[in-house]
Amino acid sequence: MSQNRPPKGGSGQEVRAAAARALVPILTDQGSLAGLDEHSVIARDRSLLKELCYGTCRRLPRLEALANSLLKQPFKKRDSDIHALLLVGIYQLLYMRIPAHAAVGETAGAARLLGKEWATRVLNGCLRRLQRESDELQAAVDRDESVALEHPPWLLNALHSAWPEQWRAIAEANNEPGPMTLRVNQRHNDREAYLQQLTEQGLSGHLCLHAPDGITLDAPCDVTILPGFEEGHVSVQDEAAQLSAALLGPALAPRPGAHVLDACCAPGGKTAHLLEQFDVALTAIDSDNQRLGRVDDTLNRLGLTAELQHADATQQDWWNGTSFDAILLDAPCSGTGVIRRHPDIKKLRRKEDIRQLAKLQRQLLDNLWSLLRPGGTLLYATCSVLPEENAEQIDAFLARTPDAKVTTPNDVAWGEPSGQGRQLFPAQSSHDGFFYARLEKRTA
Repeated sequence: MSQNRPPKGGSGQEVRAAAARALVPILTDQGSLAGLDEHSVIARDRSLLKELCYGTCRRLPRLEALANSLLKQPFKKRDSDIHALLLVGIYQLLYMRIPAHAAVGETAGAARLLGKEWATRVLNGCLRRLQRESDELQAAVDRDESVALEHPPWLLNALHSAWPEQWRAIAEANNEPGPMTLRVNQRHNDREAYLQQLTEQGLSGHLCLHAPDGITLDAPCDVTILPGFEEGHVSVQDEAAQLSAALLGPALAPRPGAHVLDACCAPGGKTAHLLEQFDVALTAIDSDNQRLGRVDDTLNRLGLTAELQHADATQQDWWNGTSFDAILLDAPCSGTGVIRRHPDIKKLRRKEDIRQLAKLQRQLLDNLWSLLRPGGTLLYATCSVLPEENAEQIDAFLARTPDAKVTTPNDVAWGEPSGQGRQLFPAQSSHDGFFYARLEKRTA
């Protein structure tokens, strides 16, 4: 598409049609926001495309309930793109500052670009009714607590059961976009000096409370305007995710050249942080070869080196037989601690997934523990807030593993004790939800 010639129908309609196309795989359980192609629209519309897609997924349970109230009958499956357009239109009217006439007109008109001109009248009628009856329609759907809190019922129930005091705050934090947090590369700079560079560039932020290399920006920005980004001086990484390097520090700082494994390493943020902080021989493996490529790109930008392997961490066919001094297991999980960054989780994750993920986590723990030398440290981490993947997983591991000893610190200011680990909850202005448990292999 030419960058200089607006597409047929105008860019306002095109960006809404593009959002509908991007949302169809999510609504039909065929894909995720990871596949969003921002370059499908002209440059000036890319931020709007992202907001329409992420915002619609963030508010999806409530938008779906309102759509059902507005429609006389659901759209057929082959018209999922029109259903997506309706959701996008509702999102604009209720959650964006776009003038109502533009939200209605451009959204309804976008149906023509999808080859379904018949839908313009339906969309126009639904969205205008929402304008007229907004208060009544919203009040009616919000009688359902899962709709009002914009979470699927199974997840809201799981949060309430696991965290009876914090569940509502967790849900509310999930519904807000997460802040942009940076990790300053200590090999180039300290964070106080880098914060001054940001200030000189007109970017404001503050030092993270818990992560010693972290700075949280007051407003997100494009990474290309961050001082020294291309030269590897800084990376984007949530504050909670940065804590893994600090937790492994006692095992690595006294051991130059320590043999370290980062299992399930993609997309590579924790891999890079370990290499920035410690002079270690690091092996990083992941079962997804495409995502492993992202790890390679990250390390190249930062000027760091690791042995990357496309491998399954539940197996040992990739291992050369040399025991590791430390292992980071950033285990595959439900992602329920990072919903604010990946709001499509609300639609794509299922209750039955948790049991399957817990089974995989158990396999990973048991297999990787056998690769750890006596006296070595394994750090178990997830971006989940569900005990079945976290505290219960570690309790079960300790019960069947007599040579495992807990060394998770108690004298830290972040998170709260959860079983033998520490649980962080997503906070509206700070870190994501994470769980950590640090284990040491007893010597004979």
